[in-house]
Amino acid sequence: MTEQVKVLTSRWGDNRAHEIDRYGELDGYASLDAAFGKAPEDLVQLVKDAGLRGRGGAGFPTGMKWGFLAKGTGKPTYLVVNADESEPGTFKDMELLERDPHALVEGVIVSSYAIGCRNAFIYLRGECGWPGRRLQGAIDAAYDKGLLGRDIKGSGFDLDVVLHRGAGAYICGEETALLSSLEGQRGQPKLRPPFPAVEGLYRAPTTVNNVETVATVPWIIRKGVDWFRSMGSEKSPGPKLFSVSGDVVNPGNFEFPLGVPAREVIMGAAGGMRDGKELKAWTPGGSSTPMLTADHLDTPMDFEGIQGAGSLLGTAAVMVFSEDVCMVRACLNFTEFYAHESCGKCTPCREGTDWMRKILGRLESGQGQPDDMDTLKDICDSIFGRSFCALGDGATSPIVSALKFFRDEFDEHVSGGGCPFPGARVTVGAH
Repeated sequence: MTEQVKVLTSRWGDNRAHEIDRYGELDGYASLDAAFGKAPEDLVQLVKDAGLRGRGGAGFPTGMKWGFLAKGTGKPTYLVVNADESEPGTFKDMELLERDPHALVEGVIVSSYAIGCRNAFIYLRGECGWPGRRLQGAIDAAYDKGLLGRDIKGSGFDLDVVLHRGAGAYICGEETALLSSLEGQRGQPKLRPPFPAVEGLYRAPTTVNNVETVATVPWIIRKGVDWFRSMGSEKSPGPKLFSVSGDVVNPGNFEFPLGVPAREVIMGAAGGMRDGKELKAWTPGGSSTPMLTADHLDTPMDFEGIQGAGSLLGTAAVMVFSEDVCMVRACLNFTEFYAHESCGKCTPCREGTDWMRKILGRLESGQGQPDDMDTLKDICDSIFGRSFCALGDGATSPIVSALKFFRDEFDEHVSGGGCPFPGARVTVGAH
């Protein structure tokens, strides 16, 4: 049995942790002295040695990403924190900001010092009012205490932090679209190269890191590489926040070492299936990752383990579906989201997501045709790997995986003249 850990969640039980004085009593900002006592390049190496991988979805090594930043350009270096968190099923970053906002501010200070950044930006999802107020309060308090601004703690290091609220577009979770939005442009992805590490915000070297990633950095500085690597697996070390939602008894965020079996997250921490139902499917990393089934419950929840099972860890957003869930309807729900959120820049995503939405709606309403499933597969093949960014790829994941594991349900929607599950979205009949 893998025990839950208390690292990023260690202060979540204290209802005053968002206050800077109480945060300090809980060892908050303790990493600053240790960080300022090292050379920035040594901090980058420390994060590399720890093996911290990005917690926002792709799992790219954080220290390596920092090391890619162009040097000697004569331009400033920027840190941008991605707090857009719009992936369906993911809610870890927002809870962290609500309960422990100074953890992110501390992480921003340490990370900025490591990469030579003097102006950092936090891009927050526009709809998240309460987390935004908590975070802005933490930033203001840090300025008042001299932890932001000029000559932080007598180190000679200056840092300003700006909280920028987005306008609620899923596409702005993609780092180049986020940077476009931050510059006041339309939130659309950019062609790479050049990569943000060379030409990012305002065409200057930029690194974009997720909230959870940045909040983890101070723990590595304080406790060291060996401590961090004592959790998780060799290639995926450290603790991880798992967002669990859906048909479980106890939905919420849980912190485990990476590599914990999915069974212990879903059937253990989340309390198992609600109302004694059977598990039908689950997503390991939000709606943009291929669904898995009850046969995969013993899969290690790390980047390599989930990939070996045919999916992606993503943001570790575990959405759980019981036996009563219609998978065609679930796919329709996801696809309506992706069709709505497509930025429209590239044809495969713009046209393909809407086409898939119409076909799935037709199946659900009892107007499906026997060749619709083959058409869906063809559309997915035309989108995957051919879209401008990963939104298109993610939109195909639920459909491809549902057709793989639950093709009989799709066929039954055709042969039975509509959805056989209770609570159909529309009244259906024989056609």
